[in-house]
Amino acid sequence: MYHQFMALVEVEGVSKWYARRTGLTTQRQTVVEDVSLEIAVGETLGLVGESGSGKTTLARMILGLATPSSGRVRVDRIDPARASRSELKRLRRQMQPVFQDPYAALNPRMKVLEIVTEPWAIHGFDAMRETPSPEPRGENKRAVLKSRAAALLAQVGMDESALDRHPHEFSGGQRQRINIARALALRPQLLILDEPVSALDVSVGAQIVNLLRRLQREHGLTYLFISHSLPLVRYLSTRIAVMEHGRLVETGDADDVCGHPQKTYTRQLLAATPELPV
Repeated sequence: MYHQFMALVEVEGVSKWYARRTGLTTQRQTVVEDVSLEIAVGETLGLVGESGSGKTTLARMILGLATPSSGRVRVDRIDPARASRSELKRLRRQMQPVFQDPYAALNPRMKVLEIVTEPWAIHGFDAMRETPSPEPRGENKRAVLKSRAAALLAQVGMDESALDRHPHEFSGGQRQRINIARALALRPQLLILDEPVSALDVSVGAQIVNLLRRLQREHGLTYLFISHSLPLVRYLSTRIAVMEHGRLVETGDADDVCGHPQKTYTRQLLAATPELPV
C-alpha cells in the first residue's frame, strides 16, 4: 500500500519544446505541454499513451536526462535540473531506469558479472552495503562482488552460472531480468520502467510483470510504469495517467480510469490492446 501524502516525484507544469528549422524559419515543436503529476512513495503510476505522446520525454526529465523548457521536476525534493553535483549523484542512486529494448541495453562485450556490478564501479563499492565498512581488496573484493551479484540475479530468478556468460547467450526475457538486476544494485527508491515488456512476446512479458510486482512488495519500490497498453498498465498500477499529444488528458485510480474512462482517447486505448495473460 502506498503512502498517499508522501510524494517521491513531483512534476509541476512541465513543458518541453525543441526548435525545428523549416526552410528559412524556425518553429517550436512542443513534445510535453503543461504536465503536472505526483508519484507517492511505494505506488506505481502507470503512464500510458501512443508512441509520440511524450511519455519517454517526460521520463527523461524526471531522470534528469533532459531539462524542462518550463515548469519544475522534483524527486525526493531535489530538482535534477538545478541540483548540485553531490545531489545529482545521490539522485542517480535513488532512481534507476529499465528500458524497452533488452538487447540494446546490455553491452555485448561485457559478461553479466561486469554488467550487474557496473553501478558499484560507478558509484563506489560502498553503494552495495547498508552501512559503511572498510573496502575489501584483491581476491576478497572479487569474491564479495561475485557473491552480491549472484544474490541480485537470484532476486530476478536467474542462476549464478549466468555471471560468466555474455548477453547474446540469453533470451530476451532473461536479458530483461539482467537489466532489472542491474537496476536494483544500488537499492533505489524509484524505478522508471519505459515499455519494459513491449519487445518481448506476451507470455514472457507476463512473467516480467509478475516479477516486477514481487520485487515491489519485497523492496518497497516506487514505479513509473510507461506503456502504450492500458490493460497492462491497469494490472500493475495504483493510478494511471493518460497522455495524448504531450498533454495529460485523464488521471485517476487504475480501476476508475479503466472501468469508467472519461475520455474517448482512453476508451480507444482500452479497445486497441488485449488483456495480458497474467
